[in-house]
Amino acid sequence: MTAHQDETLPLDIAAVTAITSSENDAELARVRDYFLEADPDGQVFATILRDTIDQLLDGENTGRYDWRQLHKTEKTHAGTLVEINLQRRFNFEGGRDMDYKIAGVEVDCKFSQDLGGWMIPPEAMGEICLVVWADDQAKQWSAGLIRADEERLTRNGLVTRKGNRDHKYRLNKSNLHLVSWLWHLRPLKENLLLHLDAETREALYEPKSGQKRVNELFRKVQRRRIDRNVVRTLAQQHDYMARVRDDKNRTRARPALREEGYLIPGDSRSHQAVAEALGGPIPEKGEFVSFRVARAQPHHGDRPSVELDGVNWVAVGPDEEADRPAPMLPPR
Repeated sequence: MTAHQDETLPLDIAAVTAITSSENDAELARVRDYFLEADPDGQVFATILRDTIDQLLDGENTGRYDWRQLHKTEKTHAGTLVEINLQRRFNFEGGRDMDYKIAGVEVDCKFSQDLGGWMIPPEAMGEICLVVWADDQAKQWSAGLIRADEERLTRNGLVTRKGNRDHKYRLNKSNLHLVSWLWHLRPLKENLLLHLDAETREALYEPKSGQKRVNELFRKVQRRRIDRNVVRTLAQQHDYMARVRDDKNRTRARPALREEGYLIPGDSRSHQAVAEALGGPIPEKGEFVSFRVARAQPHHGDRPSVELDGVNWVAVGPDEEADRPAPMLPPR
């Protein structure tokens, strides 16, 4: 998916457009109010989009991390999955003619990999469309509402898709000012594997063992939030979370890397407190952060430290010495 920044509106113009569109269309305003009441900051919507992309990539079974690795048919299926997952999470009523019935209004859901590239079928003309875009490479997403009024859209450059028997219409950059944005150019949670440098990513995929790949992940990627989906993609095992936890043989990531001077806090409150004391970042739900640590010494200056096992520890960089073994993390 590729971002088209030249096709976007400044946020202030987008906001004015949204207000104007809502005021002139009572049904659109009702649907807009529903979304903003159910999901004021758009975090639920953003999570659905992140989860849907990860669902398509299916890292546990395929090891994939990049939209460009998907087959054409899988990309085509993305719109259907977005539609289904939104309905499941928001519990929309099914529409009679369109995909949903929201606040008593028929609404059709349209997803595009290109901002402004939504396809509108003839049967949706006159109806309200929920238009959705997400770009894993750009780490952004947008969602808005538009009344598919053929006269108004045609006046603003609506085009018929050539060779399409269904005579679907394609929105384009000249139509974007007609969208009543719910959330526009919002941050999409980072796909870590996609945004690592190529050398690091290749090193992570080099081991044949899923456990070794996960261990290498926490060695190579320090002081960055690591989502459990990254662990799942590299482990390619059903019990992927077990690749991190302590075990008697000390082969899993947390005990094996402890011997090398690493701490791997998770999302429990006690672990988050450790990560915060070390200067962060702090792992959120379903996340880990890896730190190489050493006993605090005068040359470490006033860098953040955490007391574990009666000793103060600090996070150290790749060119600094770590103390081995690292201390045990507090109980979850």
